Order: sequence, then C-alpha cells, then structure tokens
Amino acid sequence: MPGRILVSLLLLLAACAPRGEITVAPEAARLRHVERIYVASNRTPEGSRQEGVSFGRVDVSVPPERRPGTITYPRKGARPDPQRDFLVSEYARFARPEDFQADLRRAVAARPPGDRDVVLFVHGYNNTFAEGLYRFAQIERDLSLPGVPLHFSWPSRGQPLAYAADRDSVLYSRDGLERSIEIATEAGGGRAILVAHSMGALLLMESLRQMAIAGERRTLDRIGAVVLLSPDIDVGVFRTQVRAIGRLPQPFVIFTSGRDRALNLSALISAEPVRLGSLTDAGPVADLPVMLVDVGAFSTGDGHFNVATSPALLRILAQAQELNSVFSEDVGGGVGPLTRAALHAERAAQIVISPAF
Repeated sequence: MPGRILVSLLLLLAACAPRGEITVAPEAARLRHVERIYVASNRTPEGSRQEGVSFGRVDVSVPPERRPGTITYPRKGARPDPQRDFLVSEYARFARPEDFQADLRRAVAARPPGDRDVVLFVHGYNNTFAEGLYRFAQIERDLSLPGVPLHFSWPSRGQPLAYAADRDSVLYSRDGLERSIEIATEAGGGRAILVAHSMGALLLMESLRQMAIAGERRTLDRIGAVVLLSPDIDVGVFRTQVRAIGRLPQPFVIFTSGRDRALNLSALISAEPVRLGSLTDAGPVADLPVMLVDVGAFSTGDGHFNVATSPALLRILAQAQELNSVFSEDVGGGVGPLTRAALHAERAAQIVISPAF
C-alpha cells in the first residue's frame, strides 16, 4: 500500500477531534457524579517515558448533562462547565508507594463486603493521560462497575502516526504494569479485576506472561477476571502468551467486532488477515479457556470501543446480569449459564450480542 494512502487512513481514524486535556476545577466537587480513581503511571506529565512508577489519586467530575458513552471537554477559551464537561476536582500525588498502597487499602476496606475488588484499567494506543483517565471514569459511571478503580497510564504518544512508538512503549511498560497488578492484588479483601483496551491488552498479556515466566503464581492466582476490549494483538502472539501464562485467570472475556476499522487497519499494517479483537469466529482460539463476546452490531464511528461508546450496548451490559457478573466477587452462586460457562471454560465459548438481545 502506498505510504500516503496509509497515512490518510490513519488520519481518518483520528478524525481530527480535539485531544483531551486535564482541566482542574475544584468547584466541580459539588456535583454528585464524582469518580475517585487511583492512578499508577510510568509517563511524565508531558507524556514521555518515565523510569519507575508514580502514584496518585484523581477525583473526576462526570457531567450529568450528557449521553451515555460520551466524553466532553471544555471548549477553548470558555469557562469550564461542571454540568457539561469532564473535569478534575482534586488531584493528589503520593511521594511514596507505601502511602499510595495504604490509601488504596483504606478505600478497599471502606467498600461493603462482597465489593472489595480492585478494578485495574489499561488504556490503548493513541491516548493522552486525560483521555485514558476520563474514559475510565465514563465507564465507571455508565456501567456502575463494582470495586475500587485503579488506572494504569502508560506513555502513549497520543498521536495517530505514532503506532510503532506506542508498541515500543508497551514493551517499556511491562515492569510498571506488573508492579501495579501486584499492588492491586495486595490491596486486601478482594481480588484484582483486569480490564484492558486495544494495545493496552497487548501490554496486559505481556505483563502476565512475564509474571508467569518469573514464577509469580501467587499474584496470578489472585486475579479474579481478565477482560480484553478490542484487543490489538496478533492471534498467534496471543496463543504463545497464553501457553506461557499457563492457567489463565477465570473468567477470561474478549470483546470483539469484525467492524472495528482501527483493528482492520492494524491487521493491514501487520500483513495479517485479522487481529484478536476483530475475530468473528472463535475457531482460531477454540482450544483456549476464553469467552468471545461479539459486539460488532453496535459499531459506531471507527467501532474500536463499542463497549464504552455505544449507548445501546451500555444499557444492555448494565442490565445483563449474566455478563455483569463477570465483574462480581460472588461467583460461587446465583450466576447464569453463560457466566458459569466462562468460569469453568475448557474451550472457547462465543456470544454474539445484537440490538435485539
């Protein structure tokens, strides 16, 4: 493919939308809709790579006047409006990892019994710090996820033409994510639920593989679920990662879509027919203990984050007890047949969700 055509496709996917930035507005704390999110990051405030992991806690104000699945930023030159804009009402940094861990443990202990998981989210390619953080806050609000949210922010360039640089940053970030997973599982009282989007799923799988090779089974066995959203991973690479990890955390759920334009472009760049997140047939992973959930019927825009951006799909996921129980601590009883299949899967299962679900 001529280079200028590839560049045009990448710019088309970027859609020239304004990029997300952090806007601090303490007055937004007065709103009811504030999501407190713990943050671990190996990126500097400017977005470049940082040695080691820094820790913080961010209160994100989610505006009440918006459609589910949407994120709105303050207009340039306009006064921030807590009724309309995503804003940060408080941003606390921790000088020492021990202080962060203690604060996280207190947050977990303050949750009611049965709701003391830590939900760790890893953003994808071409994300600024604000975009990953606000997206997690939006998912938290729209899906009412249980547990304490922890966001791992890796140094994506936040540029549509920096795909290769972001792939290198994924490899750079494996140690940082591994440390963050350890902190999440050690928070006490519950388990860690790991959720990763797009290229962030590659980072998550690489970190889990690294932990398995190092013999860190204690941490791996305290992972309560893994959810990959539109994973930008070569199917063959995924299979080698699974073999290295060995006993996969269960349930292990993969949201896919054959209408994902971003993953179809990634497959084209990689000279492969399909990526893991664009599978429409479980055949290539049929022997693995995973569950594929096809949400291609809800594609809008580039179709790369349907789980977070489709109002119709958000309503279904928020109300579908069997799928929501993937995030639930009480997996021992009262679950439906689909979740039970995921929890005890020996071979891949597949669900297709349509608007008529």
